[in-house]
Amino acid sequence: MHNQYELIVVGHGAAGLAAAVTYAENSAKSGVQARVAILDRGPKEQRGGATRWTGAFLRIDPDGKLDPNWVDYMQKVSGGLADRAYCERFEEQTPATVAFLREHGVKLLFDEFPLAHTFDNGVPSVTPPGRPDGGGLAIVEALSTTLESFEGVDFLYETEAIRLTTDDAGRVNGVVVRDNTGLQRTLTAPAVVLACGGFQGNPEMLTRYIGERACDLPIIAPGVAGNRGDGIRMTLEVGGDTAGQFDMIHAEPFDLRSHAADAVLYTFPTGIFVNENAQRFYDEGNDTWDNTFEKVGYEIWKNQNQKAFWIADAKTQRIPGIELGWLSDLAPEQADTIEELAERFGLDPAQLAATVAEFNASVSDDDFDWRTRDGKHTIGLDVPKSNWAVPLDEGPYIGFPLTGVICFTFGGVRTDIDARVVTPSGTPIPGLYAAGELTGLFYHEYPVATSVLRSLTFGRVAAEHALKTATQLSPA
Repeated sequence: MHNQYELIVVGHGAAGLAAAVTYAENSAKSGVQARVAILDRGPKEQRGGATRWTGAFLRIDPDGKLDPNWVDYMQKVSGGLADRAYCERFEEQTPATVAFLREHGVKLLFDEFPLAHTFDNGVPSVTPPGRPDGGGLAIVEALSTTLESFEGVDFLYETEAIRLTTDDAGRVNGVVVRDNTGLQRTLTAPAVVLACGGFQGNPEMLTRYIGERACDLPIIAPGVAGNRGDGIRMTLEVGGDTAGQFDMIHAEPFDLRSHAADAVLYTFPTGIFVNENAQRFYDEGNDTWDNTFEKVGYEIWKNQNQKAFWIADAKTQRIPGIELGWLSDLAPEQADTIEELAERFGLDPAQLAATVAEFNASVSDDDFDWRTRDGKHTIGLDVPKSNWAVPLDEGPYIGFPLTGVICFTFGGVRTDIDARVVTPSGTPIPGLYAAGELTGLFYHEYPVATSVLRSLTFGRVAAEHALKTATQLSPA
């Protein structure tokens, strides 16, 4: 077994893979076969962490450019707390990241993939995003296969990082790891990239930062369980700073009946949400679904006892492509009457019927248009509906039972525009980089379809800077 490397990457998802591939390839172009270690807490057959399970939507146009409104939107939703320079670097580097994917055989789909059409009907706030053909798994396999062609790259499966090592001057120079024998060894390298995700798989950290009942938060997919907050812990131990909102998460409304990964309800604005008491609790039309599904998932967990139900009627079913935003592997429940649907969900039939009747009576006379914010609203309700308020009065009626699931955490490690981990004073820690969901950026809200793209981008950036620094430091 090798213990000495030029680069150690902790994490085998999008960020870690982008870093490892970039370093290995760029070294080879200069005639050097670099030794690179990539650590994965899981076994080979489950490689890829959370990236393996995601749809990996990318907020780009077919030319590979980031949504031009994203940087300003980040400032708006974060209340100015998001690092603007970092966001602008992300925007600048996005085309190179998209080219990187394509160069490694990842086919990107736009209008060809089904969910793109849901951005056209009822909820347009961003143009249809791109997505890898095959989702995040396609990224994992394409980049892992590339790495396997390099003799100098070691995949260390079932190996977890314990702590960083430093020299006497404080430069990070390696990682203490533990493999499946339970024994530790020290790997050394002049550069370490932490890319091991947030802390959504760590109930203790979730309770510490998110609050009580964090144990009731299911994870959206199996790969998320390995995100234990190791990178945050190790960074704090060597004096690194943090960023992002630690008491906020990216949650999503998930089909309670499903055991599949990513069984999320997206296109919901034409229906209504009710809780276990058959009462509405959220303005389903306050914004487009891509800007609200996170808030709905969070509300279900935080205030609705992890139980909610989405209900719609035949008019919703006639919207072209609406069902393509229902990612569950199970069809919605269906019934001829509201009372019958209530019984299927275990709700009080009389109460649900009364809630629907009150909602129907409150709907304004404005014209309904699912293609835009139509202003068709309710009047006089304690919980209003601002757009797409359509009476639920035409059977058959449909619905999904929902729970809130955690996708990723907002709080993480603070880095600069070169992906270097910095101290509270903003000073980079020599030899230490971080990328992906481990790095804190988001406050209050996550603008969709940017997580995987950001991970890939700053994984690349970290490796390029690390290699440049190694070249400058190497003897002539």
